[in-house]
Amino acid sequence: MTKKEHKKLFLLDGMPLLYRGHFIFMRNPRITSKGLNTSALYGFVNSLTQIIASEQPTHIAVVFDTKEPTFRHEMFPKYKAEREAMPEDIAKAIPQSHDLTRAFDIALVTCPGFEADDVIGTLATQAEKEGFETYMVTPDKDFGQLVSEHTFLYKPGKANDPPEIMGIKEITERWGIERVEQLIDVLGLAGDSVDNIPGVPGIGEKTAVKLLKEFDNMENLLANTASLKGKQKENLETFADQARLCRELATIVRDVKVDVTMDSMVYREPDPAKLEPIFRELEFESLGKKVFGGTFKLVGEKGSAVQGELGIGDAEAAVAEAPEINFKTMDDTDHAYHLVQSDKERKALVKRLEGAASFCFDLETTGLDARTTDIVGLAFAFTPHEAYYVPAEGDRKKNAALLEAFRSAFEKEGVEKIGHNLKFDIGVLQSHGLAVAGPLFDTMLAHYVIEPEQRHGMDQLARTYLAYSPVPITELIGERGKDQLSLTDIAVEKVADYAAEDADVTLRLRTALEPLLKENDAVRAFKENENPLIQVLVDMEAEGIRLDSEALREYSIVLGSEIETLEATIYKVAGTTFNIASPKQLGEIMFDYMKIEAKAKKTRTGQYQTNEEVLTRLAVDHEIAERVLEYRSRVKLKSTYVDALPLSVSPETGRIHTNYSQAATATGRIQSQHPNLQNIPIRTERGREIRKAFVPRDKEFLLMSADYSQIELRVMAELSGDKAMLATFREGVDIHAATAARVNGVPAADVTDEMRRQAKMVNFGIIYGISAFGLAQRLRISRNDAAEIISEYFKQYPDVKRYMDDTIAFAREHGHVRTLMGRRRVLPDIDSRNATVRQSAERNAINTPIQGTAADMIKVAMIKIHAAFAKAGLKSRMLLQVHDELVFDLHRKEKSTVQDIVEECMMTALDLKVPVVVDTGIGENWLEAH
Repeated sequence: MTKKEHKKLFLLDGMPLLYRGHFIFMRNPRITSKGLNTSALYGFVNSLTQIIASEQPTHIAVVFDTKEPTFRHEMFPKYKAEREAMPEDIAKAIPQSHDLTRAFDIALVTCPGFEADDVIGTLATQAEKEGFETYMVTPDKDFGQLVSEHTFLYKPGKANDPPEIMGIKEITERWGIERVEQLIDVLGLAGDSVDNIPGVPGIGEKTAVKLLKEFDNMENLLANTASLKGKQKENLETFADQARLCRELATIVRDVKVDVTMDSMVYREPDPAKLEPIFRELEFESLGKKVFGGTFKLVGEKGSAVQGELGIGDAEAAVAEAPEINFKTMDDTDHAYHLVQSDKERKALVKRLEGAASFCFDLETTGLDARTTDIVGLAFAFTPHEAYYVPAEGDRKKNAALLEAFRSAFEKEGVEKIGHNLKFDIGVLQSHGLAVAGPLFDTMLAHYVIEPEQRHGMDQLARTYLAYSPVPITELIGERGKDQLSLTDIAVEKVADYAAEDADVTLRLRTALEPLLKENDAVRAFKENENPLIQVLVDMEAEGIRLDSEALREYSIVLGSEIETLEATIYKVAGTTFNIASPKQLGEIMFDYMKIEAKAKKTRTGQYQTNEEVLTRLAVDHEIAERVLEYRSRVKLKSTYVDALPLSVSPETGRIHTNYSQAATATGRIQSQHPNLQNIPIRTERGREIRKAFVPRDKEFLLMSADYSQIELRVMAELSGDKAMLATFREGVDIHAATAARVNGVPAADVTDEMRRQAKMVNFGIIYGISAFGLAQRLRISRNDAAEIISEYFKQYPDVKRYMDDTIAFAREHGHVRTLMGRRRVLPDIDSRNATVRQSAERNAINTPIQGTAADMIKVAMIKIHAAFAKAGLKSRMLLQVHDELVFDLHRKEKSTVQDIVEECMMTALDLKVPVVVDTGIGENWLEAH
């Protein structure tokens, strides 16, 4: 490969390249003859070789993140906290991607404590000073802040498309800003959901850009909020510090101390002696020919060439051999999509819907809030490659008449309704006065029970299972930003094709996924658990829960006063003022200025450690550490809950309406989002004050809480069949006290509070596969003592140990584990040679059947309660699901009836040998009821 005369540096962000390869080959994963999934690595190497061949860099490096927490995690513990767990095949590929990079003789750069973004930012800045033209290879929009006259963002193209190269002009036009550095202020104000950076409530990208056009930068904006009005002014003043923190989190560091020079990044031809063995191990025959020439072959143990790279030796290997899959699209697929506009056409469509055994439907809407969005149109499909689109009339009043025409079809019992993320569509129709009768078939949920840890978006599933790429919504309305259009701005013919394609693709996905449900024994979890739960969650989301916002505003004042007092105390103890929220400044004050510890630990970046663990240890002897812990807890409570929750109250209903996601966790647990009401604090007195603000709808109601008692331990007893544990639950004895008595060899009457505390830690720790090291850390005892406790525990509960061993053995043999309802979780790393990775898989093997069965139980209970309430015509309503707890608006006259129904449905959700106990409480607020 010839090199150009000018200096041309390519900096590759390694992790996105691995992710890209993994998802490209999701449908036809690249599996070697030894069972190794090499999809991520194949995509990584293919991207690398394409860039080298087409761009001919003079200098090149691949930059990777490390496992260590970064300075951003210390500044903001929730940073990236809500990201989906990394697929295990990608995690497994990381060390091998490092080996491949080195074998290519390409500089590999990491810096613990910093992200790849920061390392790339540093190297790009240095390169510009030395006259380089630099290309940052990444899909991450945040890198736009680094773009300059000689530094560009390089996004690899999809399929056979060319790469997208963005300079100053492209970045400023994309964001609607005047200077690239304003991007940091946009991210600080609007936040970044991908990285869990909250920004300022109520301010999105469009508003942030508009404000920056007026005020130029964030600091100028925050200094001139007096010129603003209403909620925007209030939020910017209330969350000014949060905005500054978010800006700091979003800022890519450019002065990381990296152990790499420009000379070390000079591109060199790979050394075949280093690279060929790895290619053979990974069975990369086509890539080997591409890199080393047509004579490269994979030689098997008996001297014969290995057939294909997938180790399956059939025609599919040839398909997977391609660097990218050439997906079919609407343009090259025969289809018949019909725009239905006349009354005659609509009536004919309704008649066909009424007579169908099943049909697929999809709504196009103006927004993503099911309760308030308007309908743009409805799409229907009966047979593959044919679909119908009915545009809406323009306003809710006219739409009411249109929807009324389709009521008979939607509400007809026994006709299967197919859709993708049906909860949203059913919720929208319900807000417009229409019900949707079952049975239901949700393709998103079907894929969720088949592959719980993968992505479930319709476009992704279409590419995976149909080799088809639907038209992306951005092709119609543009990318997110100030110029993004609404579907109402688009010609109806274009919307018709887009919407009809969605319905058609979803219908075809149903055909593709149904046999996989049977193959994976996932039918029961799908039909008896997930699908019936859709309507339950639609109703709960629509109900919402009333919040006493005024009580929280008053509490916010109290917390604000406490925070100010703590600030003054900290400054007095320290003998100086500083930014308490800055871990860097706090560390310097505590350890350099106050010298409270001679050999204080530092992070890899050279900054003093001031996390909760360090401060808790120091708080015993040093007041400043104790006060900073108190300060942090008050600040978090105030910003995350007390100030933020009232902003989530709907102005239309006066209630908070969370969104429940069924397809977010590998274990089957429901996840609450926007806002998350499953994390409302309960363990501290100040945290409990927040639950007091959740109140009944009016004076005719109370709040009722129903909570499974120690359900995961009971499930453990059920699954293991341990006689001693089952006997304890059957006798109604305190399981933690009973465990303490057994492990310590003392009568129950002699069990101390400390013994019970330790036993409780062991009981719950065992469920999560806790090690002696982990137990020692939690109990603050020696590892030997912890090991003795665990050993004695297994002597007292031998069948628990047998269950754990048998479950891990089953996972090794079958590659997965299951809940009692058959919900499956695949564990590809159960045989990993990496001890850390393997042990994590073993812990998941032990815990998933327990936690997943508990999740299945409460879902079944919710379905039964919902049906029982409807049958009895009750005024009481189910409002919240919080892990093992359900919260209800309880009509005072229905108290005994509701209590009986709820307890019966929860206790009998699954047929278990172990007694199931439900604790119920009733009160004027959530705290009283819990």
